[in-house]
Amino acid sequence: MPLVVLCGLPGSGKSRRAEELRAALRAKEESGGERRVFVVAEAEVAAGGSGGRAALRAEAERLLSRRDVVIVDAGSELKSFRYELYCLSKHAGTPHCLVLCPGGAPCSDRPPLEAPDSRNRWDWPLFVAPADLAEPLPLPEIRAALFERCPPPPNKSTRSQPLQAAGFLHQLDRLTQDMVAALMAAQRNGAQPGQFVSMAVDGLGQEAQGLLLSRPVSLAELSRLRRQFLSYAKMHPGEGEENLPQLGGMFLQYLSRNLQ
Repeated sequence: MPLVVLCGLPGSGKSRRAEELRAALRAKEESGGERRVFVVAEAEVAAGGSGGRAALRAEAERLLSRRDVVIVDAGSELKSFRYELYCLSKHAGTPHCLVLCPGGAPCSDRPPLEAPDSRNRWDWPLFVAPADLAEPLPLPEIRAALFERCPPPPNKSTRSQPLQAAGFLHQLDRLTQDMVAALMAAQRNGAQPGQFVSMAVDGLGQEAQGLLLSRPVSLAELSRLRRQFLSYAKMHPGEGEENLPQLGGMFLQYLSRNLQ
């Protein structure tokens, strides 16, 4: 059964929308008697002393199956985190959708919201909740996206375009290697915690990108994080070189989140 990812700023009503979804999908469960609905709440995971988004992702992965519905009640501000959740649903063979809750306000201890874009496969299908919490969600459309839509197809690397997918993954592997090498070189040249390390690496595109170095980091740790990121990317190989700069930026976000 599917994965529903909520997204929005603090105070935008995500938890209320999660309960609205749970009630609506549970009502359908009562008629069929088979479907269970779980809400994985970021606040509850944090209160349990677990490790932030990694623990949230792990809990969603533990509950995700072909039978049950999982609702992730979290800010999901970073597109890299939404991509990871999309990969989980794809790996489990279940549909997924994103519900954006407008309103709320930024918080200093939260990352800025990277607005969902329905042109990205991990942000599609995208539903925008009414700003007025008294207005209901578009439940018929959400149900159709969850229960009447086929799950994502198997990876293209196992079917129609193995050479193209393999070539793309090779390019992504090389790009992330170069990024790790650039970060290690910056540290050898004196980069200190609190300093922004610019990434002048082929494949990242023309837009300047980099990483705020929060602490010294070893090659072994960077290599481990690179392997983890590639394992997510391999769940859905890209369709061409145009995705490289975007995935390179997501790798930087992945490093930033895991090197605090």
